[in-house]
Amino acid sequence: MTRTRVLFCDFLGLPKGKYVQPDLAKSGDIGFAACALSVSFDRDLLNIPGTGLFDGIPDMKLSLEKETFKSWQENTEIALGDLKFEGKEYDLCPRTNLKKIIKEFNDLDLKPMVGLEFEAYVFERDEDGVWIPYNTPGAFVYGTGPSNDPKNLMGKIWERATKMGLPVESINGEYDNGQFELTLGFDEALKACDNAFLFKTMAKEIAFQEGLILSFMPKPIPERGGSGLHVNFSFVDKSKINVIEKDGKLSEIANDCISGLIHHHEGLSALLASTVNSYDRLQPASMAGYWANWAGDHRMVTIRTSTSSSNSARIEHRTADGAGNPYIVTSSILKASMLGIKNKYKLLPAEDLDGMENVRATKHVPSSLSKAISALENDKVLKSKIGENFCNAFVEIKRDEAVRLQDKNIDEIREYYLPFV
Repeated sequence: MTRTRVLFCDFLGLPKGKYVQPDLAKSGDIGFAACALSVSFDRDLLNIPGTGLFDGIPDMKLSLEKETFKSWQENTEIALGDLKFEGKEYDLCPRTNLKKIIKEFNDLDLKPMVGLEFEAYVFERDEDGVWIPYNTPGAFVYGTGPSNDPKNLMGKIWERATKMGLPVESINGEYDNGQFELTLGFDEALKACDNAFLFKTMAKEIAFQEGLILSFMPKPIPERGGSGLHVNFSFVDKSKINVIEKDGKLSEIANDCISGLIHHHEGLSALLASTVNSYDRLQPASMAGYWANWAGDHRMVTIRTSTSSSNSARIEHRTADGAGNPYIVTSSILKASMLGIKNKYKLLPAEDLDGMENVRATKHVPSSLSKAISALENDKVLKSKIGENFCNAFVEIKRDEAVRLQDKNIDEIREYYLPFV
């Protein structure tokens, strides 16, 4: 092992870090400018609250976990950790924010378990070097093999993930040509998000080495379906019993979680669907989390539940997309769920209409990133739970992004995001 790649995931979902000597990584702390959290996709340095732009651009430290990960790069190990500022927990660290809500559930003798399902499109270059959708005319939904993936990109990703010990549960062709579903196994919440962060980074880099882009943009091709990030979660108690289900039905805790997610649906949207392009995907009559509704085995609702067995009982939230930060997405869903447990919001009846032409829900996600940001700012209870300082920083960088793209067409927006997400 000749080098350690130290990584953290920023507000934009980017894997920022350094290569360092393994002995330096073992020292535990690696320095970065705090304004690393303030840089837009097009590399403008923004005045994001809490990052010290006008205080001399001070350092923050990435405090590394002792456990390292195998890498997809030769002679390299990977180390993850939590951001610290002035020797203390950094309010702007997404991973630390997730740890805090995990502890809240632990204090209730519950352990959050999470499984993440990504969807993504593959792009390749045409003769002029322009990025175009993967040429798979024989692809079909739930397809496997060369008709869906002629360059075997998914096979290469699977092989690397297996060597790294990342728990890939399944990969298959999604609804549209060149689109894939990549499902990771359930694990404890922090471990699941670490795995998702590394898996997404690895998959994109493997694709790039093959001359391709694996894009987690929510709606990169207007005439094709969107790509989401489905967050499945449950809780186990001290006896390792899944508490989402009781006697074949949703438990009180499960109903409370759903009530919190429904109550804070509009405010959550900016945190879960954090790009301008996200709101092209989030539309009515789509298999995305547009409406503030829930049901059992129903793919047209936002919150889908399963109680078919005690082991697999879970809540599935379908608003998020893979363009964002998995730590932010997961912690936000868990925090809204905790608000439901604590505040005992009234839970509306399950959706019993088709969700395509008919729906009972009246509340839905905002129509744009700008409006979603406003909804988050107006949801004082959710904002307080997420963290005032964290939300202020997140809102500032995302508002700047929304303004930059407000007059752009879909091709310009795709060009802006495609190299990064």
